[in-house]
Amino acid sequence: MGAGDCILAVDLGTSGVKVAVTGVRGELLASAVERYPLHVLGGGGVEQDPADWWDAVVRGTRRALGGAGVDPGRVAGVGCSAQWSGTVPVDDQGRPLMRAVIWMDSRGAEQVRRITRGFPAVQGYGVGRLAAWVRRSGGAPGHSGKDTVAHILWIRDRQPDVYRRTRTFLEPRDWLNFQLTGRMASSFDAATLLWATDTRDVGAVRYDDRLLRLAGLDRDKLPDLVPSATVLGTLRPEAAAALGLPPTVRVVTGAPDIMASAIGAGTVADFDAHLYLGTSSWLVCHVPYRKTDLFHNLASLPSAIPGRYLLANEQEAAGVCLTELGRVLFPPDDGAPGPGGDPYAAMLALAAAVPAGSDGLLFTPWLNGERTPVDDRTLRGGFFNQSLGLTRGHLVRAVLEGVACNARWLLTYVERFVGRPLEAITAVGGGARSELWCQIHADVLGRVVRQAADPMLASARGVALQASVALGHLSWDEAAATVPIARTFEPDPARRRVYDTLFPEFVNLYRGTRKIYARLNGRR
Repeated sequence: MGAGDCILAVDLGTSGVKVAVTGVRGELLASAVERYPLHVLGGGGVEQDPADWWDAVVRGTRRALGGAGVDPGRVAGVGCSAQWSGTVPVDDQGRPLMRAVIWMDSRGAEQVRRITRGFPAVQGYGVGRLAAWVRRSGGAPGHSGKDTVAHILWIRDRQPDVYRRTRTFLEPRDWLNFQLTGRMASSFDAATLLWATDTRDVGAVRYDDRLLRLAGLDRDKLPDLVPSATVLGTLRPEAAAALGLPPTVRVVTGAPDIMASAIGAGTVADFDAHLYLGTSSWLVCHVPYRKTDLFHNLASLPSAIPGRYLLANEQEAAGVCLTELGRVLFPPDDGAPGPGGDPYAAMLALAAAVPAGSDGLLFTPWLNGERTPVDDRTLRGGFFNQSLGLTRGHLVRAVLEGVACNARWLLTYVERFVGRPLEAITAVGGGARSELWCQIHADVLGRVVRQAADPMLASARGVALQASVALGHLSWDEAAATVPIARTFEPDPARRRVYDTLFPEFVNLYRGTRKIYARLNGRR
């Protein structure tokens, strides 16, 4: 390896940023993780401070470069992935005017109801408005109020001074790219959740005047659009100095987390699916067509690969369920459980001692509502069918199985969308590091699960590979072949029979409790 043979990849997640230094073929040289706080507010508000993001990126970059022993002069490019559906209002200098409103924030639900209602109505959408959105953009604003358009309208109505002073509303990834290059821009893939772009020509996505009017968005406050995998420019001097990189390093657009992980999982071919297990979860694949399933919140949207569509969806809570349980089972002041003080290792060891099905204990993972296959912000999680003799292991295994049952619920509609069974699914994300959780997913889904190597770094690897292609080091076919598989998990027939019995009751729990949740949480 020599000059210009490394890529710096940044993955801005919800709990922290992962920074990786890779070769131009995606081989991992070093990585670092830096954490930052999450601000959970009343009324569905969830925010983060962009200054915390940038500070973490700087620390992580310097740690990763130092850990790899990489001469900064060898870095050819930078690519950023980030949590999607977040909103950073910035002034003329690109300075944030408030904390970022992130993808978990549902305060814009009322604003979305106002712009989507009409008569006659289908699924709460006025038919004429719905037809315009689906025909042009491939979908419509979600009623949960968690899309980018909802955040902007909430700021307009509830923070009018911030709205007035805002020059541009940026996605988290786009704000990072501004910090790197000084350029305010978004890409065809990331702009989708404004629900104001015409995606019928995936190679020439543009803002649509009719959709802007329907959404009530001001075009002057939105960033210009560039194609996916575009070189935005070089590092501005201030960013280069902060990161310890030469100002000649080129910055590629990168991608939202869902799109980036599709590349980083090696699932580039049509219908080759990956399952992401992080704070949230999704089950997606590239498809050769534009299509929408409005009833289950599924749509094929512009991909991080130019000229391609990706079937997109998201389940609200996955790894965060385990995190929340760990906070209760192993509070920070309760000593250091497990080897090296790792609460997750201790929790997974407890779960491994419990039989499949957790002796009938069911867990619903809807801690912050749900997006797919139902769009319902009022749902909440919980344990059902608790018996005497309950152990901590039962609780942990039920959480692992509940997240997997939620993925099976989604799988039903994903396979209906693509018109074929998914033969094998590649697992990525922090949760995919657990062999137990990968096996549980294989058993619950009844599908072969392939555990990608370094699964926690899939999104970072994805934008590194995208940058390598954009900078001329790889082709897309070569990029897919660079991702190694650590282990393959086959469904176990005996455990599958247990889960085939429990899964229908999991869905019945939703059907039997959704009205209760609506009454309890509808006004929060």
